[in-house]
Amino acid sequence: MLRFIGRRLFSGIALLFGISTLTYFLIYLGSSGIARNILGDTATAEQVAAKEAQLGLDRPLLERYLGWLGNAIQGDFGTSWFSAEQVGPGIIARLPVTLSVCFAVLILTAILGVALGTAAAIRRGWLDRLVQVLAVVGFAVPSFVLAVLLVTVFAIQLDLLPATGFVPFAQSPSAWAASIALPVIALLIGSVAASAQQVRSAFIETLRKDFVRTLRSRGLSSREVLFKHVLRNAAPAAMTVLSLQFIHLLGGSFVIESVFALPGIGYLAVNATAVSNLPMIMGIVVYTGAMVIIVNLIVDIANGWLNPKVRVS
Repeated sequence: MLRFIGRRLFSGIALLFGISTLTYFLIYLGSSGIARNILGDTATAEQVAAKEAQLGLDRPLLERYLGWLGNAIQGDFGTSWFSAEQVGPGIIARLPVTLSVCFAVLILTAILGVALGTAAAIRRGWLDRLVQVLAVVGFAVPSFVLAVLLVTVFAIQLDLLPATGFVPFAQSPSAWAASIALPVIALLIGSVAASAQQVRSAFIETLRKDFVRTLRSRGLSSREVLFKHVLRNAAPAAMTVLSLQFIHLLGGSFVIESVFALPGIGYLAVNATAVSNLPMIMGIVVYTGAMVIIVNLIVDIANGWLNPKVRVS
């Protein structure tokens, strides 16, 4: 098991290195006139040249990358080009906002997706058709459209929930729940629909396997067969879907946080991209990539514990 975890951890670190390297070269090669954008159109050529020297943009790209990589390994991602804020602490300060929304959606998705998918696979009929319709609707309707509808109905017309802003959990748990309720619902509908469909398919496929018929022929009760054997064998597929949903949620937070004005890393990323704040963009890429790798590692460990065959793959 330790060797399996070591392999997954090494591959995750290698993936993070590859993503950060590719992103660095793409954003720096694809950006031009950065100093001019920072100073404005009224800046003189001498001021622009001085700003480029200050930011290190006059050095060769490979030299800049190696310098950034050396500092990043030590946890130093530099300073924002538009403020005196350190990139690392700035991202960490906003992580609770994004993680509050993402993990709330992920937990509810795990509960509702598994419950709906399992019930649809066992009962079939109208419930099965309902899950499949929800899956189609969840894929078809973007989360930002749902966000706008939710704000219009629950925040503006009914005045039940706040439309914007975030309240820390430590300050007021009830106000915290209210501040993330609409963003969570906007992301939850599509996430539950996709997860329930995948769980349903995995459950039905497992029910058709020979070992299930063998267990039933030995006189085991349907409850024991379903929840002790079938669910255990279908669980790896469900957990893999949840890990993919976490990636989807991080991407969705970029839009949702802008709609609800949540001060998370998604909102920070949108603002940093708009003004070519490249050190902040690189920091966000590394932090979000690390979170995805950690979640995937946890899922791989859980899958390896449930299914020993996974450990040799």
